[in-house]
Amino acid sequence: PIYYKELQVCFTEFSFALITVLLASPGQLNPSKLLSFDCDLCIFWFQALTLANSSRRNYTTGEIVNLMSADAQQLMELTVNINLLWSAPFQIIMAVIFLWKELGPSVLAGVALLLLVIPINALIAAKVKRLKKSLMKYSDQRVKLLSEMLHGIKILKLYAWEPAYQRKVMSIRECEVDVLKSSGYLTTYSMLTLTCIPFMVSLATLGVFFHLDEENVLTATKVFTSISLFNILRLPLFDLPSVISAVAQTKVSLSRLEDFLCAEDINPKDVNTNYSGSNISIPEGSLVAVVGQVGSGKSSFLSAVLGEMEKLEGTVQRRGSVAYASQQAWIQNDTLQENILFGADLHRQYYELVLESCALLPDLEQLPNGDQTEIGERGVNISGGQKQRVSLARAVYSNADLYLLDDPLSAVDVHVGKHLFEKIIGPSGLLKSKTRILVTHNVTFLPHTDLIIVMEEGRISQMGTYQELVSKRANFAELIQVFSAEHTTEETTPVEGEKIRILCLPSIFNFHSSYLKVFLMKMTVVLKYLQAFNWRWMWLTIAAYLGQNALAIGQNLWLSTWTAETAEVSDFTEWKQSQNYKLHIYGLLGVIQGLFVCCGAYVITRGSLSASRALHHQLLDNVLHLPLQRFETDPVGQIINRFTKDLFIVDSRFHYYLRTWLNCTLDVIGTILVITSASPLFIVVVIPLGYFYFTIQRYYIASSRQIRRLAGASHSPVISHFSETLVGRSTIRAFGHQERFIRKNNDVVYENLVYFYNNVISNRWLCVRLEFLGNLMVFFAALFVVLAGNTMSSSTVGLSISYALNIIQSLNFWVRKACEIETNAVSIERICEYAKMDKEVSILEMSLSGNFLFQVGIVGRTGAGKSTLTNCLFRVLEGSEGKIVIDGIDISTIGLHDLRGNLNIIPQDPILFSGTLQSNLDPLGKHSDLELWEVLELCHLKDFVQSLPKKLLHEISEGGENLSVGQRQLVCLARALLRKTKILVLDEATASVDMETDNLVQSTIKREFHNCTILTIAHRLHTVMDSERVLVLDTGRILEYDTPHNLLQRKGAFSEMVAEAGIRRDKENLGINTS
Repeated sequence: PIYYKELQVCFTEFSFALITVLLASPGQLNPSKLLSFDCDLCIFWFQALTLANSSRRNYTTGEIVNLMSADAQQLMELTVNINLLWSAPFQIIMAVIFLWKELGPSVLAGVALLLLVIPINALIAAKVKRLKKSLMKYSDQRVKLLSEMLHGIKILKLYAWEPAYQRKVMSIRECEVDVLKSSGYLTTYSMLTLTCIPFMVSLATLGVFFHLDEENVLTATKVFTSISLFNILRLPLFDLPSVISAVAQTKVSLSRLEDFLCAEDINPKDVNTNYSGSNISIPEGSLVAVVGQVGSGKSSFLSAVLGEMEKLEGTVQRRGSVAYASQQAWIQNDTLQENILFGADLHRQYYELVLESCALLPDLEQLPNGDQTEIGERGVNISGGQKQRVSLARAVYSNADLYLLDDPLSAVDVHVGKHLFEKIIGPSGLLKSKTRILVTHNVTFLPHTDLIIVMEEGRISQMGTYQELVSKRANFAELIQVFSAEHTTEETTPVEGEKIRILCLPSIFNFHSSYLKVFLMKMTVVLKYLQAFNWRWMWLTIAAYLGQNALAIGQNLWLSTWTAETAEVSDFTEWKQSQNYKLHIYGLLGVIQGLFVCCGAYVITRGSLSASRALHHQLLDNVLHLPLQRFETDPVGQIINRFTKDLFIVDSRFHYYLRTWLNCTLDVIGTILVITSASPLFIVVVIPLGYFYFTIQRYYIASSRQIRRLAGASHSPVISHFSETLVGRSTIRAFGHQERFIRKNNDVVYENLVYFYNNVISNRWLCVRLEFLGNLMVFFAALFVVLAGNTMSSSTVGLSISYALNIIQSLNFWVRKACEIETNAVSIERICEYAKMDKEVSILEMSLSGNFLFQVGIVGRTGAGKSTLTNCLFRVLEGSEGKIVIDGIDISTIGLHDLRGNLNIIPQDPILFSGTLQSNLDPLGKHSDLELWEVLELCHLKDFVQSLPKKLLHEISEGGENLSVGQRQLVCLARALLRKTKILVLDEATASVDMETDNLVQSTIKREFHNCTILTIAHRLHTVMDSERVLVLDTGRILEYDTPHNLLQRKGAFSEMVAEAGIRRDKENLGINTS
């Protein structure tokens, strides 16, 4: 009879396994799941592209990327296990029915215990949901800050702010780790449920079974059949809370996605494209200039025409297609040619004409592959002027009806600016028959325009032709007078013996397609995790799991001994007297096992938190100490992927895989020992089957690891393309290329899903083979029991068969988790690979002091190497020869933070971080509010800041988007005024401000930095005319270096640039005047 019962259990186990495979396979193999994920990302991506500016302020780029990478991923992963919501209860019900047949009404005690667990699981799920919300909130904050830091990494390095911002990230990370700690402690209960509920159910059932009827006797048939059924309960009891928790987490993600998808979109009715306007009538084919001071609303005027602003009243109407060149040029990570074509077909003759008109032909000769040179993310391997001309070329090539040009001439030198106006924008230019709206600060071009719009405080204050506005003697006339006023300077005599050393470097940019490193995964990666895990917690974890598995075997051996005594006892009176004692021992073993389970869950939580904290700190520290060139060659999306998806594996998955693998390993070892002790011949089967297991595992891992690596590599372009599109969304919408970018997004997402689908298929391949080998083990275990005949006791037979049934699940989990460890170790490998990269060199600690005052103006054509000189001074570029000496100190011999902390710079790109205005001015918190107001007044921002409701606590949006570019530049100037250093570098510091503000800023700089050495890089030559020295660069080399007076007398390159700029030199003094 026992064989019949055990065969019945075998059939039940086989049926459940078959049902599980059939239920799991459709969910995991069905392409509709991947199609659904693809559609989700497309809808999400389209929403990001059409988000209104009012809604965009609520979502930073980092937060949107996190929604796409983490929340959408959570939704997809739930679809794999969604069937468990009904299949797990179904398996539980079937197991209870079979238990009823064996133990009768006493099984209701176990069912009651199961029902008691359900509300507790519900409470745990509710708690997990709240923790998930908190975790996502902190994760969003961390990714948002990291995204801004990576996009503004040049500012962090030039100002030596990396430690301060690293502390900010770490403080957010600590809050995140605290939530992970609470979540980890909740897993203690989950582990207790998984391990001890079958025991508790069996204990309750057996206890009631004995007390219901004194005639009830515990036989091997009843015990081990019941134990096998209780073991069947284990997996659905574990899966059900997990899937309920996943549903709770997905609900949080869905609510976050719903909020984003329901955010306000751009209203197409804000712009009517069918007919000409009536309030401001712009004739077709006219050239319109928009002028005004910083923050007057010039860029906002163009945004209103584009429909990028929320319409409060009135109408905005336009006709025909639009081309847009933004003030801060948006460049794609593509070839220079593709950046210009922007999805259009190549017409070689017109393309060459556009290149010549945009003065790009000389630049193409410098680039390694001409127009096929790959431009890095955000255009990092070309200068600011080159970026602006590529952006202008893109607009010109589109051959649109309406051109909106947001100050494209500010980033180029005077000579190039004049060329662009004459060849493209002006009355005789390439666009002479097109309607052009040009925002500009250069008033020399205004006489050539058909209409001028003067902006003031966000409104149109004046409008008319050049002559009409000049005759009115109003604000416009003041702008002209400011530009035309003469500025006198004192001529300085050159100091004998003074030298400046310029370091010429070969091109450091060599972009190439990313490639995959294919090599065998070594154990060193897992050892790095264990080292971060802390070996103390590791050994305690092993001890705890050894204890709980030994006690589990001890429980079953105790039951086996108990049933063996039952078969030999003739007088059941004595047996009944001892059954309570044996039941108590059985219960005590279970309680001790529960304590070991709790201890194991606690120590593995502590260890995993230690690993998460250590690896994140190591990754952040390594990334922030990379040379700046690394950020210019590696896409930001790839780095962010390390801090999101890969770190998620470390935080939530990897320790679970290790724990499960360890538990399954000990379980398999214990099972083989128990079966072998009952049937020694079983070892003959274990060896070949073990060989097949390892062969399948090795074959699967080799494929799965590379598929996982390919999937990870294909996921980075998804994030990079997404981030890049978010930055350039205004340009994309202006050109009407939303559909093209949606198609490109579909392509990169589809490529990623192809690898993901292959990963799922490989899992199914593994599942079929492991199930077959596991059933062979059960078959041979049962066969050897039958062959043994009466030589084996019924209790030993029951113990052996019950363990054999359990080995299928254990072996499957063991192989799967071993594979998961190796494939997910790719994430740890990617995190640790930053430790192997070259870091910025930091040598000694030393202070710098300026012993002489010196003002040098640095000029040159666009791409001449002016900004590269700054990079050399700040050691962003390390030289292969030559040296730069400051006060007799070779800067290559001192620490980077010591060097950069003693230098000051106002950069070409005005980069601000989200947060308060106060935190942007003084991120280190070293200065008082009084000092901040003083520098704001010096930068002519005091009135503007006082008009803000929160004043210094005014919230700056991501990238400073709620300030004009000119205002951002002035904030950067205020930031520099707070740093008391002896050397100041001005890198096109006033390129985006009007002439009046430029003059005010220049006078402020001369007054406040009168005791400093000043290096001024400028396109507006009048800003360097009163410098003590002028350095003229061309293609990275020095052409001329002398006083302005001597250079003008020499009639060289500098004299030509002054003449082209319309600046004349008076006989009595050096000044500027418009021609």
